[in-house]
Amino acid sequence: MRYTTSLEGILPEHLDGGFFDGWPNKPTPEVHLKILRGSWKVVLAVDEDSGKVAGFINAVSRILSAYIPLLEVLPQYRNRGIGTQLVQLMLDELNMLYMVDLLCDESLRPFYEKLGMKPATGMMIRNYKRQSGI
Repeated sequence: MRYTTSLEGILPEHLDGGFFDGWPNKPTPEVHLKILRGSWKVVLAVDEDSGKVAGFINAVSRILSAYIPLLEVLPQYRNRGIGTQLVQLMLDELNMLYMVDLLCDESLRPFYEKLGMKPATGMMIRNYKRQSGI
């Protein structure tokens, strides 16, 4: 597995294969690439054999803070430490900031707590009709 912060050479076909597992309105690989390109920081896990992206994390930022909206690892690559490595690399990328926030499901809290994050109260609105990004 190769980890990179560059999108150079990444095409929509490298993002096809099962991201956004469980989403009712998944972004297409083209929209997924737009999301990554529009991010302040990205870290990709790339399968060196196939050239496909096996996992990714992105962050958006405004001066003092960053928000991590997405962390995904394809189902066939899970339980290999890829998600942990992606988060650690992203936190290294963001270590100059005052705060780094994310929202996650309750079941994912232990994963993020192991990586040094602390639980907090958050609020959200979700418009699932717009979930695909189209």
